Amino acid sequence: MARLFGSILLRGAVLALGTAALGASARSCTLPHGAAGTYEAEDAVLTGTSVDTAQAGYTGAGYVTGFDASGDKITFHVDSSSVALFDLSIRAAAVYGDKRTTVVLNGGASSEVFLAAGTAFATVAAGQVLLTTGTNTIDVVSNWGWYLIDSITLAPAAVRDPAHAGVVAAPVNSAPSAGATALYRYLRSIYGRKILAGQQDLEWADWVAAQTGGRAPALVSVDLMDYSPSRVERGTVGTAVEDALAHHARGGIVSVLWHWNAPAGLYDTEENRWWSGFYTRATDFDVAAALADVAGANYTLLLRDVDAVAAQLKRLQAAGVPVLWRPLHEAEGGWFWWGAKGPEAAKQLYALLYERLTVFHGLDNLLWVWNSVAPEWYPGDATVDIVSADVYAQGNGPMSTQYNQLVDLGRDSKMIAAAEVGAAPLPDLLQAYGAHWLWFAVWGDNFVNGPDWNSLDTLKKVYSSDYVLTLDEIQGWQG
Repeated sequence: MARLFGSILLRGAVLALGTAALGASARSCTLPHGAAGTYEAEDAVLTGTSVDTAQAGYTGAGYVTGFDASGDKITFHVDSSSVALFDLSIRAAAVYGDKRTTVVLNGGASSEVFLAAGTAFATVAAGQVLLTTGTNTIDVVSNWGWYLIDSITLAPAAVRDPAHAGVVAAPVNSAPSAGATALYRYLRSIYGRKILAGQQDLEWADWVAAQTGGRAPALVSVDLMDYSPSRVERGTVGTAVEDALAHHARGGIVSVLWHWNAPAGLYDTEENRWWSGFYTRATDFDVAAALADVAGANYTLLLRDVDAVAAQLKRLQAAGVPVLWRPLHEAEGGWFWWGAKGPEAAKQLYALLYERLTVFHGLDNLLWVWNSVAPEWYPGDATVDIVSADVYAQGNGPMSTQYNQLVDLGRDSKMIAAAEVGAAPLPDLLQAYGAHWLWFAVWGDNFVNGPDWNSLDTLKKVYSSDYVLTLDEIQGWQG
């Protein structure tokens, strides 16, 4: 559920935080401001989980296992003598493959933490937690279950420089359009100082404006999915370009992604219909094999598809619309076919897209947005303007886990965006955590209007904040 929390004062900001009740069986210890602490999982309050010692390499008296149901969790109780921000790390073993766990602070905002597959315990960065004075709870909750948790560690968080002085001064395209140059310059001018309110799809942007008294999203994201040739040949008619033109005409900023229906090999079964052909499960198209055979039919189909999308991007170029272009999103998840064959194939495909669109088609209105946090998937600074993540965590939190990963990925030389979110982040938390996202874009139906993700009160709170830029507040950004 989206939650609003009690207020406390930190660095002049009013923060949305809460305090959960302390269970009678909990063990807690005071963590003074500036001190670090390690908390053994077997000493925490266990719900649906149990202590074990079969896996070697644990610390303390054991580790916790049994994360096999949605409510299974560990609850750590931590007493803090002041309000303070801490880096959180988790010592875990994902012995059954890649996993994800959920961290919940004080029963409120949640964050998702990736646990890479491994046969031994390893320490994983898990973002940050803002502790209140008194007792705090940190829950580690089953997500992609079946993993082992040994302990958590809290260490004082360093304050980040909101100026981000090391961010590159210009787009990676050496000859960007005037619009792309103006957009990049504007984004740099607000980065670390403000965040752009964004929304997936124009119809939902209009819905948000109706709910918030006319405060429309500054940024609208559209999807070129229905321009994919394997969809067009089955009758789809794309309208995303018209929506992008409409939002640009009213002074807004445009972001574009592409749920790329596989060029060929769609199963089109009852379980996996043709319109789900961007999923790995719905096609036998092998991107690695296609890229390896430049004389083959499947490589030709890749080029055909890229050229089809280039035609739509050229319509935006002709209208003077700069585009935050986010191809191959969520590649590292593997659930889309462009990520199904691992990082090398995905990076090779991204390089092909960059060359084909920028050099062959001469598209100079694109700012290139990479959408993955893992270093081994990063295509390199030369073809990336902005790094981003898609974060679906409830509670309207600051998404500090992914933010910190992206700071490291781009070495703080690239601006950072929350390109897709399920829950709009509360601006007070963003400022308190120093999570300087450039924009957020809430996904559409069932998310922006879903009470489990965003209450109307929360949306109004977000859109009325001085820290959040809405459409009326960015007019004239091109000049």
